[in-house]
Amino acid sequence: MDKNYVFVYGTLRRHERNHRLLQTAELVAEQAWTKGELFDTGLGYPALKLSETGTVYGELYQVSEQELSLLDQLEGYKDNAQDNLYERPKRTIYHDRGETEAYVYTIASHNEGMLRTLIPYGDWRVALFEKQQSNVLYFAYGSCLDDERFKLASADHYFQQVVGCGVLNGYTLRFTKWMADGGRADIVEEGGVVEGKVYDVPRECLTYLYRREGVRSRLYRPALVDVSVNGETLKNVLTFIVVEKDPETAPPDHYLEEIVRGGTGFLSDAYMAGLKKHVETLEK
Repeated sequence: MDKNYVFVYGTLRRHERNHRLLQTAELVAEQAWTKGELFDTGLGYPALKLSETGTVYGELYQVSEQELSLLDQLEGYKDNAQDNLYERPKRTIYHDRGETEAYVYTIASHNEGMLRTLIPYGDWRVALFEKQQSNVLYFAYGSCLDDERFKLASADHYFQQVVGCGVLNGYTLRFTKWMADGGRADIVEEGGVVEGKVYDVPRECLTYLYRREGVRSRLYRPALVDVSVNGETLKNVLTFIVVEKDPETAPPDHYLEEIVRGGTGFLSDAYMAGLKKHVETLEK
């Protein structure tokens, strides 16, 4: 029997109100994406419009026939019906381990009038997160472990509240963003563990972080992850992930120095030793 894969981008994602329908499904990738445009309907859920431009981020699951049937009911889809709210074509879904053909619920063409506002960055959860007014938990795993550039930018006052050492499971630290002088840090969903600092920062700090991470130019994108601090899971913690990943390249000395200086004495000795050993294997 063929396996059923489904890509979800709205209320079926983790920590959203309809995720209960996927509680027993197998998570294939929590950092997955496909081509298309994502819109806010103004009705409490988004809708994906088929397009060869744009990128929509979500999660990829393997589901049973029963689970797929429940999703069809939620999304107002029936085979060969003329009045579906959504259609359910198969699309190529990209993730850090490769590509998978999966079902995607896309707005039926006769319902495109429901599409109100294009969602920035193509990420529904990030869009909801940006509307919140409370402080932000931010997971730094690269050069933002260090405060030297915070001080140079007169932004160090944003980063005075450190929650603790965050542990991100299921990811590996890689240097996948090529720059003229070497690679920049990234988290890649390929198993493993990434350690970093979890900061509690004010909402206005996002302007600085988005600019520093090159979000507008699509260098990095904002994403929400769950990290553990002292055994407690913190949900929906902001971090940044490389958009277009290049072959891994050794970081320049000045960049690695920031990571080592910021991580030493805070991240575990074993993690720091493993990081240094990995960098030694990379070509410059």
